[in-house]
Amino acid sequence: MRRTLTMAAAATALALLGGPLPVAEAGTARVVGRWSVREAQSFWTAERMASATPAPLAPATAPASAPASGDTAVPSGAPSPGRVPAPDPSAAAVTPVTAPAVSAGPVPEPSAESDRAGDTIGAALAGPGTGTNFDGIPVVGRMFVMKGAGAYFCTASVVASPGRDLVLSAAHCLLGSDTRKVAFVPRYTARNPRPYGMFPVLRDAKGRSKVWIHPRYRSQGANRAATLDVAFAQVGPGPKGRRVQDVVGGNRLLTGGPYAHPRVTLIGHPSSAARPRVCVNRTTKFTSEDARIPGSFLRIACTGYPGGTSGGPFLARYDAKTRTGDVIGVIGGWKTGGDTSDVSYSSYFGKEVRALFDTAVAGARVG
Repeated sequence: MRRTLTMAAAATALALLGGPLPVAEAGTARVVGRWSVREAQSFWTAERMASATPAPLAPATAPASAPASGDTAVPSGAPSPGRVPAPDPSAAAVTPVTAPAVSAGPVPEPSAESDRAGDTIGAALAGPGTGTNFDGIPVVGRMFVMKGAGAYFCTASVVASPGRDLVLSAAHCLLGSDTRKVAFVPRYTARNPRPYGMFPVLRDAKGRSKVWIHPRYRSQGANRAATLDVAFAQVGPGPKGRRVQDVVGGNRLLTGGPYAHPRVTLIGHPSSAARPRVCVNRTTKFTSEDARIPGSFLRIACTGYPGGTSGGPFLARYDAKTRTGDVIGVIGGWKTGGDTSDVSYSSYFGKEVRALFDTAVAGARVG
């Protein structure tokens, strides 16, 4: 994760691909790879979700011998500390994004199951760069995972896809070998923890969670491959048998756009907050001068985004009617999102992220 984690937590790498299979709840068949919505909702009670903590950091450096697949855990470690440069106040605003968005067709408006209270983001905003807790939007939520005996979470969001069943988060949230019982909960709040139910991350025939992370991120670690801190996951149907995008909508994946955007909405779930957080500000381009963390990243100044917000979407052109936008980044990348809670970063969404999305779409189609 990022920022407020203890050194002990930072030294523990979050794991995902592979690992022990979930145990079926009492009275259900033990099926290889099974992790149903019934089991997810039985395991992830309101109390367990409330007690979950921000996911530990991913490895900062590559393992001595890179694993051939995601089945092997990699050594733990944390990105090196450093002072985050302040955004450049002289950077000029640019025109809105013109690059075509990746979309699986029209994004539905929120279903009848969602409330119609209007633009909750607009009501919550406190001025450019100032984060404010609010009631959330349906397309963004928490991703819950179990690792060992611990319950953890990151922020995630639904991304429009042909199968209408993909969510997007940061790779450092979903990397490793022993994470189990993974589930996405749209619009989570402590007061109303499952307003749209729960969507379990599916497993393949070998029992491994269906999560797509760039191979270079797995082999090189969170520092050397910080520009690829992106992950896609396929989730199963919710409690009424409906796909997640049909229930809450989906953001359009935008790749190939500029680094600088005049207006971006940032949403994340802070570790200590009962509700998610929203902020609107412009983004600027940040190029790392640290040779251990090479590359250029999107950067946004928004107050109050500590551990737990990793994976939260950067949304351009947010639409108050559909409550969706163009997702141009997720909190992560440089130092897995930054080393202060008031400046956040994202890997740039370019050709490699588009290719990773295409791989996830193809993998999800296989079933």
